[in-house]
Amino acid sequence: MALNAVEQVADQVPADDFQALEEKVYRTIEMYKAARQSQAAAERDAQRLRQQLEEREEELVTLRREAVQLKKEREVIRGRVEKMLEQIESIAEAS
Repeated sequence: MALNAVEQVADQVPADDFQALEEKVYRTIEMYKAARQSQAAAERDAQRLRQQLEEREEELVTLRREAVQLKKEREVIRGRVEKMLEQIESIAEAS
């Protein structure tokens, strides 16, 4: 049935017009293939970027935890140093 339709179109359309139409169809097919390849590449890039973003977010969480821990340690050390300075002052006053 499809072959009959093609034969009917071929009989109705001059050869030059048919050849031009055929070229347009092939160009359209090539454009479609190129678009699909571009879409696949874009999807791969998007996936890679999502993965990188996830890794960076995990890194950020880790760095924030470390910063909080370091601040706590700093406060502890500050308290210990102040205590030592107070003891030094009390020894100096006693002398």
